[in-house]
Amino acid sequence: MDFDELQLRLHDIKQYAKEKYIPIIRDESARFLYDYVINHRCKSILEIGTAIGYSGSIILASNDECRLTTVEINGESFDKAKDTFARLGYTDRVDMYLMDAKDLLEKLVSEKRHFDLIFLDGAKGQYYNYLPNLTELLMPDGVILADNVLLQGMVESDEIPSHKHRSMVMHLRQYLDAVTHDPYETEIVRLEDGLAITKYRGKK
Repeated sequence: MDFDELQLRLHDIKQYAKEKYIPIIRDESARFLYDYVINHRCKSILEIGTAIGYSGSIILASNDECRLTTVEINGESFDKAKDTFARLGYTDRVDMYLMDAKDLLEKLVSEKRHFDLIFLDGAKGQYYNYLPNLTELLMPDGVILADNVLLQGMVESDEIPSHKHRSMVMHLRQYLDAVTHDPYETEIVRLEDGLAITKYRGKK
């Protein structure tokens, strides 16, 4: 199905997120993600931050051949995501984990798993800490696609961030500094809250 049709099918999920104040990927970024998976024929995808299954459904809808591994720490959101995937008929193409993303990353590394695409949309303050394991999990031509990297413009602003956001801003700056230097290569997509597309050049 095309993206506009998919949005109609996901309307109730978006409404649920709005009512429950659950952050989900924004519309233009969602379309970017959908098109990216199609254009790059991504088949093995890891998602950090399932939430209620909205972005995961976009990924699965974009390529009938892809398989999604996704992790969520919140039990209520996890159960809602399970329902979302079941209703859309995606259950047989998704492996869901209810656990801390850090623990899953360590598990996947120990299993020597590899992914075409890692969609990073979990705790913003952990992006930098996740990076060594994310790098290990990438296929040689794989990509990390990180959402919300500009955090409402605060990451690039000269103004001192509020106490509430200070830690997240600091860690996102660390993440962006790391992935914009060798052996990484990163493109910042200035769409909505910012997306970073990162390739790792240290793996052959």
